[in-house]
Amino acid sequence: MIFETILGWWSRDLGIDLGTANTLVYVRNEGIVLSEPSVVAVDKESRRVVAVGRRAKEMLGRTNFRLEAIRPLQSGVIANFDMAEAMLTHFVHRCHRRRYAVAPRMVIAVPSGITEVEERAVYNSAERAGARKVYLIPEPKAAAIGAGLDITEPTASMVVDIGGGTAEVAVLSLADIVASQSIRTAGDAMDRAIIHHVRDAHQLLIGEPTAERVKIEIGCARPLQQEMVLEVMGRDTVKGRPRVAQVSSEEVRLALAEPIQKIVAAVHTTLQQTEPELSADLVRRGMVLCGGGALLSGLGQLLEEETGLPVHIPEDPLSCVARGTGVFLENLDRFLSPFAVGPIA
Repeated sequence: MIFETILGWWSRDLGIDLGTANTLVYVRNEGIVLSEPSVVAVDKESRRVVAVGRRAKEMLGRTNFRLEAIRPLQSGVIANFDMAEAMLTHFVHRCHRRRYAVAPRMVIAVPSGITEVEERAVYNSAERAGARKVYLIPEPKAAAIGAGLDITEPTASMVVDIGGGTAEVAVLSLADIVASQSIRTAGDAMDRAIIHHVRDAHQLLIGEPTAERVKIEIGCARPLQQEMVLEVMGRDTVKGRPRVAQVSSEEVRLALAEPIQKIVAAVHTTLQQTEPELSADLVRRGMVLCGGGALLSGLGQLLEEETGLPVHIPEDPLSCVARGTGVFLENLDRFLSPFAVGPIA
């Protein structure tokens, strides 16, 4: 432990929110220094990485016959090991800088419902990317810590973290998860729902980036005071030529109803699993809603109506998990025992 502490003085330790949609990197004692889309563009023939992050995302749905834009994580876990490793290595090198001689320790947030095989894939990718030591922390714990909740107290804290690939719902007490649900229905599922609706209702094919824009600009979980309309461009399914369609916020809300109801059901299931004394705490403390899904208009109000609990949204819900990994890094001695996963046998 003393040797590790000495090494820590000379290494630039990293906390990583390795998300399906975006990757955020926190540098110990500095804060969040990187926030990039989790996308890699490669040459199809040589498999050489051409672009990573924001530049690669711009290529989604726009590549030529030689290039391919890949999202190496699906539903919160690694789906393409080689590309995930290349992406993580790129981000680590950007943040760690070569002048730091000691390899960094890495804290990586992972979905609470992943398997040991999926954990091992994350662990191996981090090692190959240059980590000296790797700690895995469940995303709900990281999100709760990053949102400013003191989960070490014998009092219930509840967090609903809706990312790109997974929605994590958890009740925590005494630094541990006491009830949780991890479902692979989140932001990406909402995008797919919009794609299917526009195809069926307007006979128009659109890509993931366009669906994401529709969700961000006019997506909602409850009726708006003033409904909005957005022009959406894509390919006509009948004539095969480019066309524009008018899509309303009302129809987008109906399209999003199914994935949103699955998230609400996960919240209800978690509450049903919670011990009575902890449930009593939640009546007063409510739940914290974070992740990209927290930005969907009306979702917080819908959860309040469905559960009867107050819902709090942090100032920057997108960075809660990354900030939580940073707090872990800066308090390793305090959190190491309950949080460290380390190598899997």
